[in-house]
Amino acid sequence: MPEIRTLRQFLTVAEELHFGRAAARLHMTQPPLTQAIRKLEAEFGAPLFERTSRSVALTPAGQALRPAAEKLLADAQALTPLVQAAAAGQRGRVRLGFVSTVGYGELPRWLRRFREQHAEIELTLIEATLDVQLREFAAGELDAGFILHAPGAVPEGFESLAIVREPLVLAMSAEEPLAKRSRLRANDALGLPLVIFPRDIAPSLYDAVLAFYRERQATPRIAQQAIQMQTIVNLVSAGIGAAWVPEGMTSLQRSGVVYKRMTDAAPRCETSLIWRADAAPAVLRFVDHAREQVGSKGHT
Repeated sequence: MPEIRTLRQFLTVAEELHFGRAAARLHMTQPPLTQAIRKLEAEFGAPLFERTSRSVALTPAGQALRPAAEKLLADAQALTPLVQAAAAGQRGRVRLGFVSTVGYGELPRWLRRFREQHAEIELTLIEATLDVQLREFAAGELDAGFILHAPGAVPEGFESLAIVREPLVLAMSAEEPLAKRSRLRANDALGLPLVIFPRDIAPSLYDAVLAFYRERQATPRIAQQAIQMQTIVNLVSAGIGAAWVPEGMTSLQRSGVVYKRMTDAAPRCETSLIWRADAAPAVLRFVDHAREQVGSKGHT
């Protein structure tokens, strides 16, 4: 494989068709240039220039080499800015996991803005619950993720950014008599059958909901479990039971479902962005973007 320097010398001679002028452009004397071209011809086993005392011309082999050498040289020249951009987080890839609930908040707008501002970063979205995200992190298949959890209960071994902290509200069937009350206290609703997510997909939040019942000397009557919050709300619409959902989910309107905020107390949840401390620069660029968005909204 010829050296980049030698290919540059070949191209300069091919442009000038004069060894003296080519040597001057390359800031070298003519004999070393002539020697370099002869060595290149020996490597290829074919003459690249026809030389006479009055002229220099490309041979068919030289004509074939010229566009290929130009491409190789252009690719080589692009390597430095490519590497520098990647090191600065201006290029690269971010594989981003997210739980479905974040889609009802600011995330779509954030992603659109990030793509507009960082077109050279490939952003891949992967919808996954916390348990799935943790497995993908361990397998090296995820770079960052938005997760839902109890306040302060970020999985160990991750850096984190709190996106929003909010109460859970009670999604209820519109046919439920309690749904017709203008004011509802938590103790009034604790006897309703409950639709809830399995513990393994969000253990800290599941435990927080059950602790909320225990603190009030109540035991939840779990009528059904479902993984996705949209499915949970649909089951509420079908009259299966009531469900505690993040306040941000109230933008998901379903026929036959009303959302009730407790007037006294309710379990709380937190949405966070998590990533590894040794994440690639492009991932940290996304983290900085998320931090800016959180700051602009005044979240704590």
